[in-house]
Amino acid sequence: MTCAPELLAPAGSLAMLRTALAFGADAVYAGQPRYSLRVRNNDFGDLELLARAVDEVHAAGRKFYVVSNVLPHNRKVRSYLNDMAPVVALQPDALIMADPGLIDLVRETWPEMPVHLSVQANTVNFAAVRFWRKLGLTRIILSRELSLDEVAEMRQECPDTELEVFVHGALCVAYSGRCLLSGYFNHRDPNQGTCTNSCRWEYQLKAAEADASGDVRAAAPSPGRPGDVWLLEEKERPGELMPIDEDEHGTYIMNSRDLRAVEHVRRLTEIGVDSLKIEGRTKSPYYVARTAQVYRRAIDDAVARRPFDPGLLGELEGLANRGYTDGFYQRHHEHEMQNYLRGHSESGRSLYVGDVLQWDAPRRRALIEVKNRFAVGDRLEVIHPSGNRRLALAAMHNLDGAEIRVAPGNGHRVWIPLPAELPGAMLARFV
Repeated sequence: MTCAPELLAPAGSLAMLRTALAFGADAVYAGQPRYSLRVRNNDFGDLELLARAVDEVHAAGRKFYVVSNVLPHNRKVRSYLNDMAPVVALQPDALIMADPGLIDLVRETWPEMPVHLSVQANTVNFAAVRFWRKLGLTRIILSRELSLDEVAEMRQECPDTELEVFVHGALCVAYSGRCLLSGYFNHRDPNQGTCTNSCRWEYQLKAAEADASGDVRAAAPSPGRPGDVWLLEEKERPGELMPIDEDEHGTYIMNSRDLRAVEHVRRLTEIGVDSLKIEGRTKSPYYVARTAQVYRRAIDDAVARRPFDPGLLGELEGLANRGYTDGFYQRHHEHEMQNYLRGHSESGRSLYVGDVLQWDAPRRRALIEVKNRFAVGDRLEVIHPSGNRRLALAAMHNLDGAEIRVAPGNGHRVWIPLPAELPGAMLARFV
């Protein structure tokens, strides 16, 4: 019998947490800004709020993991135990940690507290899994740089240890997030939780020319020179010429695509991975709703041995992304698989346009907080934990009751027909 892996979703706020639970997550993870690698868009520096979050998750019968995966300098080590004592008292289901010194302190001070090893520890082989198991850790979050076959081998070699993998979210050009680029550019250290995603900034491309002495200097592109066409060629891959696209905003040489591995959920379930993780603690409730809903369906289909639904690919296209990749899970795709993924990704694309605030039962209409432009005649999807609904928007009214045709964008509220009361629903427009 195939066992369902845990679906683990991110939470940077109570709104995200509640959305994750409503849309099918089995567990959530959140961290305090001082000791986790997410300082911005993180509400859980407030201990009372963190306590409320843990209580709500446990009341729902789900699990709550506290992220404590900072790679600390001495100052944070000295304050760590005192600061974490009230957090441990809240009885989260585990701490997610990366630093061996902090792990040792926690194991000595609170031996009953389960510890999960963060992806920041870069675990890429079964011997490392066994090492951490000997130190009392109950779960290992595997490095993103592993193939499906390598994950399967680690499962076979370490049957008594829980394994967790990432299936969706941002990827880093550094090794499992261990990057110094942001710290170099503006002194905000990614390993202390303050990464500014410098690899995703806009970079201007300039031509180069050498003077008589051989010194290289920047120069404006000139018609007729090879610099008219810009290509990258990696040393170990001669002949594989990669074009550098440039527009008025710059170039994106270091900008990794985002991870989307929903098509591999069945294989990961068959392997026996214990937890499938969605990245994105700084994202929106809409992001959590979409990803949790899609991966919940993929897991349920895998357990029931139903075929993979390629429509799930298109549903994830509605999220802001930098293009998708399945990372290292499958190194070489067949052309048929590439066409299959791309075709279904491009169909059914949608854009988040609003939230349902309230329902007018006599008139069977909903008040919408507009997030992005939509108009009468658009095809909309109503996204709700009870199931999604699709409709063609036939009418719309402003707050004064006047009929209008366009909801201009963020900051507006409008009334639209809705067939049922769907509290907490979100709207997306098909594009």
